[in-house]
Amino acid sequence: MKDYYTVLGVSREASEEDIKKAYRKLAHQYHPDKAGGNEAKFKEVNEAYQVLSDRQKRAQYDRFGSAGAGGGGVPPGWEGFSGFGGQGQHWNVNFGAEDLGDLSDIFEQFFGGQAAASRRPTYTRGSDIEIHEEITLEEAFKGLSKNLRFQTYVECAKCAGVGYERAKGTKKCAKCQGRGEIREERQTFFGKFAQVKACSDCHGRGEVPNELCHECRGSGRVTKAREVKIEIAPGVEDGQIIKLAGQGEAGEHGSGSGDLYVVVRVKPAAKYERRKADLITEKDVRVADIFLGRDIEMTDVDGARFHIKVPAGFNVREPLKVSGRGMPKFGMFGGASRGDLYVLLNLKTPKSVSSKAKKTLEDLDKEL
Repeated sequence: MKDYYTVLGVSREASEEDIKKAYRKLAHQYHPDKAGGNEAKFKEVNEAYQVLSDRQKRAQYDRFGSAGAGGGGVPPGWEGFSGFGGQGQHWNVNFGAEDLGDLSDIFEQFFGGQAAASRRPTYTRGSDIEIHEEITLEEAFKGLSKNLRFQTYVECAKCAGVGYERAKGTKKCAKCQGRGEIREERQTFFGKFAQVKACSDCHGRGEVPNELCHECRGSGRVTKAREVKIEIAPGVEDGQIIKLAGQGEAGEHGSGSGDLYVVVRVKPAAKYERRKADLITEKDVRVADIFLGRDIEMTDVDGARFHIKVPAGFNVREPLKVSGRGMPKFGMFGGASRGDLYVLLNLKTPKSVSSKAKKTLEDLDKEL
């Protein structure tokens, strides 16, 4: 006697939902029309499901086994099955609405996701475009506007994207008789199914042009240079993406344009290392500047000058933090908030020291 629970890989306490999920998975795995499918296994899985998915049959099976559930292991409604592919062989199955729901993913193999459903696909939407735009750290600091120019499909100016001579008009599609759709029937092992699909001649519009546009040859678009202006905000980081909706490739027959994605690449700067909104730089200083507490002049990324002081007792091996002198924080209004600047101090010693300077250093050494 077959153990239907083992066939589906569920326990005897499995819920109806668990049984349904297990069936869907195994039906996909063993479907004979799929690569690697197994006709015998598929039949066995269906047999188990027909019993365990019915409360009354399941109760009889739990009590008497497969004979009590369906008479020798063959579930009611499946007696006419005698294999796949042979002439005169068929499925003698009456599916309810719930069964069709369980098999919707199998129908997708035949009907592209819609079983016997009416649909009118439009023309192909334009593709998205990705462009890499390189800028300097100084430009990233200030933000800027840029005009980008690139080759792509754009809407045909002559026909305004419709693909035909408007003055010549259109006529009813002969293939679909103006309905815009064609009904097709397919014979499967589940039975005969009807599918309504868009007419290939008129693409679902029900009418065809009397004369195509000579400029775009009926596509509604031509290859041409497109110019787009983008705004790059202060503080933009390397790799950030700017999306411009509808600025990509034009679609066929005015079906809509794709989007433009601009990937901003910020070139490394010679004087600065960037870490998010913070900057790291080096500065040559003299020993006297540190001991005498002198102002040390620095230059900002945008060229602005400012001064820093080395605090008393500062460890020159550590970076000196200057708050608010880094990059603008991206997305902050007007770039009002900035990261920090970290200055690595390089002590410069003189190549030679006079006797007077040497005496001063010796006196200083005694005081320290």
